Amino acid sequence: MKLGSITYELTSFWHIALYIIVVIFITWLLSRLIRFFLVKYINRKNKDHQYSITRLKFMKNSVKFFLGIIAFLIIVFTIPLFRNKAGLIFSGAGILAAIIGFAAQAAVSNLIAGAFIVIFKPFRVGDFIKLDDFRLGIVEDITLRHTVINTFENKRLIIPNSLISTESIFNHTIDDTYVYSFNNIMVGLHADIDKVKQIITEEALKLTYIIDNRSPEEIAEGVDQIRIRVKEINENGIYLRAFIWVSDPYEEFQVKSDLLEAVHKRFLKENIDLPVPLRKMVDTK
Repeated sequence: MKLGSITYELTSFWHIALYIIVVIFITWLLSRLIRFFLVKYINRKNKDHQYSITRLKFMKNSVKFFLGIIAFLIIVFTIPLFRNKAGLIFSGAGILAAIIGFAAQAAVSNLIAGAFIVIFKPFRVGDFIKLDDFRLGIVEDITLRHTVINTFENKRLIIPNSLISTESIFNHTIDDTYVYSFNNIMVGLHADIDKVKQIITEEALKLTYIIDNRSPEEIAEGVDQIRIRVKEINENGIYLRAFIWVSDPYEEFQVKSDLLEAVHKRFLKENIDLPVPLRKMVDTK
């Protein structure tokens, strides 16, 4: 190996070790510089934009990954000892390529899926997404291989990019930060429905995060801010559903809980008939 007028023979252990350290250090330094300028460029183009954070995280991970591969190849093919060994290994490249290709299918699939997520933006870092009743939370990171979701139990859910890119996802924050919350409430068969609706409306309007999402035309027509519909009536009671706009999707669960508690207390205070399961006694004698 020649550097200026000085020639280094990469044959001794210390020369090889020093060379590897230099390559790793240069790779690390180059990675830091590229990521620094990426941050500057993306922040200038998309200041305070959520998509810039997603792109930045993915591109930073990509830079580290690809520079690491390049550094590995440089070390292997510029050090004679490693290059000779690599030649012996690659001489049987047919079987090796098939094995590596098969093993790398999942990795390549995740890499491509991750790139598609960043390009087409079905969700971003910081979004509240829901795959099903058990897999939901805030997107914390999008790496080359997987997406990290921080659940509301403060646990990390790791989902391969190739899997999450094929899932149907509820994204509660991609455009509008508010959500339409369905709140199911049950009363007894003899309850005054009009009185029940009045109580639910009064208690809902007291809650934080409740917003008025009616259009000017709906307000002029006198459409209720809290819409309540009878969902079902059967032998157990009357099922109602209150439709409420919540300004923050992260607070929807708390709003549901607070509403149920407040409504139940009012029902007891106002002597609203509560549901009692009916049992039919059959004499088998």
